[in-house]
Amino acid sequence: MVLKTFGWSFAVTALGLVAAILFGGWTAFGIVAILSILEISLSFDNAVVNAGILKKMNAFWQKIFLTIGILIAVFGMRLVFPVVIVAVSAQLGPIEAVDLALSDKDRYQELVTDAHPAIAAFGGMFLLMIFLDFIFEDRDIKWLGWLERPLAKLGKVDMLSVCIALVILLISAMTFATHAHQHGGTHVDKAETVLLSGIAGLITYMIVGGLSGYFEDKLEEEEEHEHEEEEKAAREGKPRTVVAMAGKAAFFMFLYLEVLDASFSFDGVIGAFAITNDIVLMALGLGIGAMYVRSLTVYLVRQGTLDEYVYLEHGAHYAIGALALILLVTIQYEIPELITGSIGVILIGASFWSSVRRNKRLAAAEGNAGDKTEVTSGV
Repeated sequence: MVLKTFGWSFAVTALGLVAAILFGGWTAFGIVAILSILEISLSFDNAVVNAGILKKMNAFWQKIFLTIGILIAVFGMRLVFPVVIVAVSAQLGPIEAVDLALSDKDRYQELVTDAHPAIAAFGGMFLLMIFLDFIFEDRDIKWLGWLERPLAKLGKVDMLSVCIALVILLISAMTFATHAHQHGGTHVDKAETVLLSGIAGLITYMIVGGLSGYFEDKLEEEEEHEHEEEEKAAREGKPRTVVAMAGKAAFFMFLYLEVLDASFSFDGVIGAFAITNDIVLMALGLGIGAMYVRSLTVYLVRQGTLDEYVYLEHGAHYAIGALALILLVTIQYEIPELITGSIGVILIGASFWSSVRRNKRLAAAEGNAGDKTEVTSGV
């Protein structure tokens, strides 16, 4: 099971590390290894959240996510995205941006640093909306009941998540954005840029999330309809048919996963520049890490880990909320990647431990109930 799920990740790791040695020796090997670990630690919560969505898809779409999806994740976000940042921020053509990334790495890093406020605002708003919509939803299973119960009651207020997100964006634009960090340690006013980028992130979430939710509801309806048609066909001796809407619904959920992954990738891509400004080493390291995130997502789904450790999804969403706020803070202040990654690991680790303790309590309760049944039947 492990080899089947992580086989491609192991292969890409070996090829990537060998390529790093051939490209820049053992120093490049170390940089790529560090970037891989950085990407995995920062994106573990991404894998947990992705698994919660991916488990609703069939095996075909899970395979598409692991194949075509990884190409989008690696080449789209980890390689093309940094070049697009430079092209847009410096008003360069794509070819000029690529040439700059390969020939003038220091200037390339400066341009990416200057574009960080816009990236942080867009990604921060998208991730913040994911977190807010999660904590304001009334769920049967609650991890931090003292916090989640009152928040679920507040969640009955229409558009509360959007209002809170806009307030946080406005505060960020009036505080952090007025002294946005730029290359060379300087600070400039980027309030307008942050506002526009944040609103763009919010709109992106509402469009993609809305489409995903709509087609997810359609998927459930069509699954019920398909089940009825199958029963009818079985009674009449006719061959069963496949409902096309299910594929359309899964396709939009796939798009939602890709946009979600893109938002999670912002901090990894930007954090990579703190380690190296070499676009080749960055693509190798982050690409390896992205492969493991994809494989881990599928592993969580196939093992039913989220059903067994019920608080994992809660911990991942709290990590998302923390990451969203950290992204906004980094508009003005530099925060070490170790801190960013550690927060997510700690929150998910705590939720995992709580899930283990819950399972032990349930097992003990079932054991006690079984003992009582045996005693009663003996009497």
